[in-house]
Amino acid sequence: MRSPRRPRLLVPALLCALAVLAARPTDATDTPSGSGARLSAEVARLYEKAATATRQYEAGRRAAEEEREKVRRFEELLDRQRRKIAAVNEDLGRLAREQYRSGGGLPLTARMVLADDPDALMRGHRAVRQAELAIDSAVESSRRAEARLAADEAKAAAAWQRLERSNAELAGLKRNIERTLETARGRLQGQADASVAAGSCPGAVRLDQPEVRFTRAWVAPVESYELSASFGSGGARWAHRHTGQDFAVPVGTPVRAVGAGRVVRVSCSGAFGMQVVLQHAGGYYTQYAHLAAVTVDQGDRVGTGQWIGQSGSTGNSSGPHLHFEVRVTPSMGSALDPVPWLEKRGVTL
Repeated sequence: MRSPRRPRLLVPALLCALAVLAARPTDATDTPSGSGARLSAEVARLYEKAATATRQYEAGRRAAEEEREKVRRFEELLDRQRRKIAAVNEDLGRLAREQYRSGGGLPLTARMVLADDPDALMRGHRAVRQAELAIDSAVESSRRAEARLAADEAKAAAAWQRLERSNAELAGLKRNIERTLETARGRLQGQADASVAAGSCPGAVRLDQPEVRFTRAWVAPVESYELSASFGSGGARWAHRHTGQDFAVPVGTPVRAVGAGRVVRVSCSGAFGMQVVLQHAGGYYTQYAHLAAVTVDQGDRVGTGQWIGQSGSTGNSSGPHLHFEVRVTPSMGSALDPVPWLEKRGVTL
C-alpha cells in the first residue's frame, strides 16, 4: 500500500525543481536572438521542460483527487457513526421510559415488598442494569470512533488543501513554460520557412539526445500525437491520393527514426518542405516531411528512436504535423501504407 505521506512530499519537491528550471539563467543555447541552431536547441529544451511540467502537474492533480476522495469517505463514515449514536441514544430514552412505566421511580426495596415475585423483580432489575451498562459502553465507544474519524477527516482535508495550493503553483509554472515554448516555436517555424523559400538547408542541428535505450527494433516516429490524414485519403492539397500517414503535433516536436538506418536524403524545398529520408534493412525507406529543423546530415547512421529532426509546417502544409511515409525506393511513387507496415513490426498507432 502506498504511503499516505508521499503525495505531500512529492509536490513540493517537484515545485522546487520546476522553480529552479524556470529561474535558471539562459546560456548560449537559450539566447532567443541566437542562430537557428541555438533556437532549435532552445525549442527542444523547452519541449522537454513542458513535458516534465505536465507530468508533474498531473501527478499532483491525481494526488489531490486521492486526498479529496479520502475526505468524502470520512464524511460518509462520520455520517453513519453519528446516525448510530443517535440510534443508541434513542434506545436509552426508550429504556428510561419503560422503567418509569414499570415503577422504576420507586426504591428497589419498596418494589420488592409490593411485588408478587421478588425473585423475578431482581432478575429483571439485573437485566435492565446490564442493558444500561452495555448501552453506556456502546455510546462511549461510538463517541471515541467519531472523534477518531473527525481527526482523520481534518488531516485529509488539510492535505487536500495543501496539494490544491501546490497544484495552483505548478499550473502557473506550466503555463509560463508553455507560453515561452510557443514563442520559440513561432520563431523556429519562421526561420524554417525562410530556409525552404530560399531552397537551402541550414545544416544539421546537433541536439542533445535523451538517454533512452529502446528494447524494440521499431518505434513510432513521434512519442505523443494525434493521427490526422491517413494513407490513401483524398483532399484538395494532393494531386491524387495522400501517400503517407500524418501525425498532428506542435512545431518543434522531436521526430524519431522509426528504426536503425542511414540518412540518404536531406532536402529543404518543394511540397514536402524540409524533409529527411532514411534507408533501412530489407529494402525499405522512410520519409519524414514538413520539418522545422533537421538534426542529421546525409550519410549519417542513425539508431532506433534517435532524433532526426523537429516537426513543423514547411512546404505544402495546412498546419503543424509530421508527414510520414514508408517506401520501397527513396523517391515518390513507391509508398506503402505505413500503419500496417509498422504494426507488422510491433508498433501500433
